[in-house]
Amino acid sequence: MKFKSFLVVITILLFFQITDFTQILKGVTAQVNTEASFQEVPEKADNWERIMHRDTEANDMFPTIPIQHYDSIFGYNRQFFSDGFDYPVGIPNAEGYFKAQNFGDDLHLGEDWNAVTGGNTDLGDPVHAVSNGLVTFSKDVCCGWGNVIRVVHYIPDNPEHPFVESVYAHLNNRRVQAGDLVMRGEKIGSIGNANGRYMAHLHLELRSFINMSLGPGYSKDIFGFFVPTDFIEKNRPH
Repeated sequence: MKFKSFLVVITILLFFQITDFTQILKGVTAQVNTEASFQEVPEKADNWERIMHRDTEANDMFPTIPIQHYDSIFGYNRQFFSDGFDYPVGIPNAEGYFKAQNFGDDLHLGEDWNAVTGGNTDLGDPVHAVSNGLVTFSKDVCCGWGNVIRVVHYIPDNPEHPFVESVYAHLNNRRVQAGDLVMRGEKIGSIGNANGRYMAHLHLELRSFINMSLGPGYSKDIFGFFVPTDFIEKNRPH
């Protein structure tokens, strides 16, 4: 009898465990299906605003427009192919500005640009797209980033890096939204201070590995990152 009672108890416990697991599995499946619905989008570029992800904290670290749609968008908008790169401030040659922090200084993954007048005198100065491209992200992000814009550039004659991403951070304001197509030199925002966290400056990154997380801005691992000034100088407009 004791052995039978033991078997009954074990059976009941297994039943509840399986039931709980089934509920968990249903929840995961529902989540996957929900996520998948945001990927089921038309390929025509004139509907790309429909391919944006939900506005969630997790997605605040990743581009709003998925990478699988870049070919389609640029294919329908060939006039926005990159024709070279300029500096984002003091266009086209950064006149009146200097690098306050270089790429690699204290593990810095970008370059910080300031006006030669110093201090906060450049607060609100215009920030321009470094090249023609697609805005894939435009949000006010937490944790010291402030207003951030990310732009993907298509370089058809560069087989090694056909897509390059520029990241503009700590902005005072943003003049473009995800889905906008921009031209080199177009004003996309202004120099800011990450909502009062820093002295005013522009944090600029150039990436060869697009669709990465926004990340911390500092790291020993520089995989996927260009030295912005070096890349710009090697890829000036035709």
